[in-house]
Amino acid sequence: MRVLLVKTSSMGDIIHTLPALTDARRLVPEITFDWVVEEGFAEIPAWHPAVAEVIPVAIRRWRKHPFRAWRSGEWARFRQRLGQRDYDLVIDAQGLLKSALLTRYARARTVGLDADSAREPLASRFYDCGIKVPKGQHAVERVRQLMAEALGYECPTELGDYGLSRSYLAGEQPFEAYLLFLHGTTWASKHWPEAYWRELAERMVAKGFTILLPWGNDIERARAERIADGLPGVQVLPKTSLAGMAKILAGASACVAVDTGLGHLAAALDVPTVSLFGPTNPGYTGAYGRSQTHLASDWPGCVPCMNKKCTYEPTPDDARRFDLRREQPLCFTRLNPARVESQLDAMLQETRQT
Repeated sequence: MRVLLVKTSSMGDIIHTLPALTDARRLVPEITFDWVVEEGFAEIPAWHPAVAEVIPVAIRRWRKHPFRAWRSGEWARFRQRLGQRDYDLVIDAQGLLKSALLTRYARARTVGLDADSAREPLASRFYDCGIKVPKGQHAVERVRQLMAEALGYECPTELGDYGLSRSYLAGEQPFEAYLLFLHGTTWASKHWPEAYWRELAERMVAKGFTILLPWGNDIERARAERIADGLPGVQVLPKTSLAGMAKILAGASACVAVDTGLGHLAAALDVPTVSLFGPTNPGYTGAYGRSQTHLASDWPGCVPCMNKKCTYEPTPDDARRFDLRREQPLCFTRLNPARVESQLDAMLQETRQT
């Protein structure tokens, strides 16, 4: 059985889809998947043994330069590639108009989330069959339920398995035991204060740990360099591919992460991780798996706000209690470095005992 899966982005969404493939491969042994994914994340699906072919798409780039995409023939070649194979089924696991439109170029019956379940209800009009999957639960479980209903098996109740081999991806490690601080994220409101990263690094270096700081753009690199400045035992990593980053993650003793795609990748590799949540809800999109600790802010009347930019107006009392220049957004003051250090210590101690 050959199934075309459409799940183009983001990194976290792609990683959250992997346990559903593991379920399907275990319960429908003859199944294989081709996966349509945004070109920047094309390495990830190939790590799963149920994926036969990865089909990159460049929607983000094509949106910026549509005429160039049309004139170069990229769009035409992508459409031709989707139509080359007869599939038994097409599953849109994204539930957006952009993903639903892509399903129309494949020759097979299409299924996806119904209008009550999809993030963009209009997407359901493009499917031959819409499947109801209740909201208000973790994204991993929603995709597992969609896959089970689409392929006709009962959704497993045990914790999902990403199907990745941590030892294989880790390979030979160039570092001794180390911690990873995953400080980069997309929304301004999801950033743990830089001063907190610096203080936590100081605390962990004092205990003899090596700290590695990855980065993905110039802003993140500059932040990493400021965090590491003058601290022996803190290293700013060179820029690397997703496969290279997976190797470094797989070899880590533990991670501290904000709500970011690399935090989800750490969870997929079963790396013990303390994840920090201010404006977002870990119950819906938190790092899913074993050895995962979520610290969520309980700032009164404000979180989870789901706003990309903090709109909270500090009070005079806030100004007296906090450094409003260095401790923003204020919801993260509930997750100060001492509290994170305590959770990280407990996690590392538990890991040593197992």
